[in-house]
Amino acid sequence: MSTKVPQNTEDQEIDIFQISKSIGNFFDRMNTKIFRAIQFFIRNWIILSVLVVVGFGLGLFLDHTQKRYKHEIIVTPNFESTDYLYSKIDLIDSKIDESDTLFLKNVVGIKYPESLKSIEIKPITDIYKLIENKPENFELIKLMADNGDIKKIIEDNLTSKNYRYHRILIMTDGLVDNKKITDPLLNFLNKSDFYKKIQQAQLINVKAKMAQNEATISQIDGVLKEFSTNNNSQKSDKLVYYNENSQLNDVIKTKGDLIGEQGGHRLELIGYDKIIKDISTTLNIEKQGILYGNKKLLLPFLFVFMYILLQFFKAFYRKQKLLIVEKNV
Repeated sequence: MSTKVPQNTEDQEIDIFQISKSIGNFFDRMNTKIFRAIQFFIRNWIILSVLVVVGFGLGLFLDHTQKRYKHEIIVTPNFESTDYLYSKIDLIDSKIDESDTLFLKNVVGIKYPESLKSIEIKPITDIYKLIENKPENFELIKLMADNGDIKKIIEDNLTSKNYRYHRILIMTDGLVDNKKITDPLLNFLNKSDFYKKIQQAQLINVKAKMAQNEATISQIDGVLKEFSTNNNSQKSDKLVYYNENSQLNDVIKTKGDLIGEQGGHRLELIGYDKIIKDISTTLNIEKQGILYGNKKLLLPFLFVFMYILLQFFKAFYRKQKLLIVEKNV
């Protein structure tokens, strides 16, 4: 036992010495690398300074000349034209990807199609409006929710197309106005002989329904007036009599329902003047992002990094070439 303790102590001292030496060598190598890096920057400070200045200047120029703007148009498709609307937007987007400026200018009517970079359409999710006064939609959503994730169902493509409002998103390189983008686009979307015929028929139906409702309301007013005249001789308890008369209450309720229906039809007529009705338009929202608008800061770092990478590659190539020559010798 007495002979092993000193041996273990000696081994421990050797291990500690080796660890200390390794740590010291590590720091020496780090110091050497840092010194070489400093030497590299000192030797090449002119080139690096030029790269920084050029990168900053070029980035500043690009930040001012390559601004992108987002434009939003909120629309509601009438006469069950949602699928038609989405297919038209997809068509325009495909023409943008193909750089088909002739189609965009001559068919769609956009004056400066080269500035148009993208277009897409998304539904404005409003599940409450979807089921409002529509028990069949509520039951359908409820049934679908029992068999899956309600969030996925609400955002599902088939469900989303039933929402009333949709947002058209357009991206351009420069500032625009209604005459350049939105007016030609909406004119193009509303050019459909099929849906124009449906529009005309729907307008006729709504106006006929309103006329019928007005006639019914007039008849109800006549009945109420006659009833009031016949009961003028009675005492002041006629209001109690009205409430006790179930048939009269039904007539009054019917009149209220018809008046509410007339208000809904008037709102329909306001929106039915177009197949794709534009609700609101917001133009020239400058694009935001980490990389966007910061090229004046990114390009200097990129140029310096590429130069360092190039020098590293050249040094590596020379070193490997020298090793191959020495082996051959």
